Amino acid sequence: MLKNNAVLVTVVFALTVTVASVSSTFYQLYLSNRAKHIDNIFTKHSLISQIYHTYLIKQISQPMFEANLALYSLEEVTDPRQYEIIIRHGTILKTDGTPDPTLQDVAPLELSFETEAAQPIVISMIEYRGHIYFWVESARHTLLLEDQSVQAYQPVTLVSAYGTIMAILAVSFGLIIYRLRPLRRLRKQIARFGEGDMGVSFRMQGSDEIALIANELENTQNKIRSLIDSRTLFLRNIMHELKTPIAKGRIAATMLSDEKPRQRFQGIFERLESLIGEFALIEEITSGNQHLEKKEYRLIDVIDGAVDAAMADPDTVQTTLDASVKIDADYQLFVTAVKNLIDNAIKYSPDKTVRITMEGEEIVFSNRGEALKNPLSYYIEPFTKDHPTKDSFGLGLYIVDAILKEHDCVLAYERRGDLNCFIIVPLKPTKRK
Repeated sequence: MLKNNAVLVTVVFALTVTVASVSSTFYQLYLSNRAKHIDNIFTKHSLISQIYHTYLIKQISQPMFEANLALYSLEEVTDPRQYEIIIRHGTILKTDGTPDPTLQDVAPLELSFETEAAQPIVISMIEYRGHIYFWVESARHTLLLEDQSVQAYQPVTLVSAYGTIMAILAVSFGLIIYRLRPLRRLRKQIARFGEGDMGVSFRMQGSDEIALIANELENTQNKIRSLIDSRTLFLRNIMHELKTPIAKGRIAATMLSDEKPRQRFQGIFERLESLIGEFALIEEITSGNQHLEKKEYRLIDVIDGAVDAAMADPDTVQTTLDASVKIDADYQLFVTAVKNLIDNAIKYSPDKTVRITMEGEEIVFSNRGEALKNPLSYYIEPFTKDHPTKDSFGLGLYIVDAILKEHDCVLAYERRGDLNCFIIVPLKPTKRK
């Protein structure tokens, strides 16, 4: 799955890394700006401490104390219930002494008035519902002041910037996915073309890179189609034109009075007809114009049909097959492949016999004879053979290999003692009753 969507996975990975990086950066900016905001507000604590200390040692009166606080936009919270709620549920942002982890556990210090002036004043900055409070603690009592000139830190600018960047990334990602969609269509079209569908069209509107590639594929496909059509027409015309002189030659050969030359010429023309037939079959298979009509057949019936097509003596073909084995095949093509294997085995065997057996899912054609001098890949090329004087054009195994590939099979070769074994290996399991 990942291999089939590697580009999409890469884009998603890049987007994820980008979003994570941007989010981490903005979070660090948020923490930094919030800390600076708190530090700026907390600079008031020294002024509050000074005013409160002056009030404690009776240097200013209560009205003067309140006036000094109001001058700096500070107002005392006098409602006991509100005081209790803020102390219990507020968040301590900073303190000039050792902060208490829980506000509700803090109680006024029970010290005498004579010593309270010498006691330290602890000021804590508290945030509650967007408001900033200064909680002043001393030996005598505590005091809660609301700073009306400032508010808690609101990262509106950062949130707006973060949202804008995320929106840009989302739109960019959407555009990338949208621009990559034609690749999926193009991949399916190429797959269809590879399967032999010459009618598929790659034409695509646009002037981007994908459209340019698709349109170049369309042009290439048109050239390939033209070459295939030209080759097919040429081969068919050649084969058609050759059939007429061959037919005339066979008729003329029958008029010869001498038996030996007559048989020789008839053999030559028969070989030419055979060659044309093999050429026609090769052209159909390799050009992709051969439409297989696969059906389910018993393997033993296919072998019998091949023996009849090879016009071989039944005594020369020994079979040990399970009658229940069935194969999905184009009967005519598969019979042709088996016929060629039987012909080869009989032709190159000193005792002119071939044995056909089943080994698991594999069909084995074995005969006595000399081991192959070259790898099997050499013999499945057209017009290759070890004995040029033999009655053969070197197309037998080439045709066998082409037909087997169309049936999801491969041809293999093994040397077992003095036996040559040509093996049809199915890539899919055969069926049994």
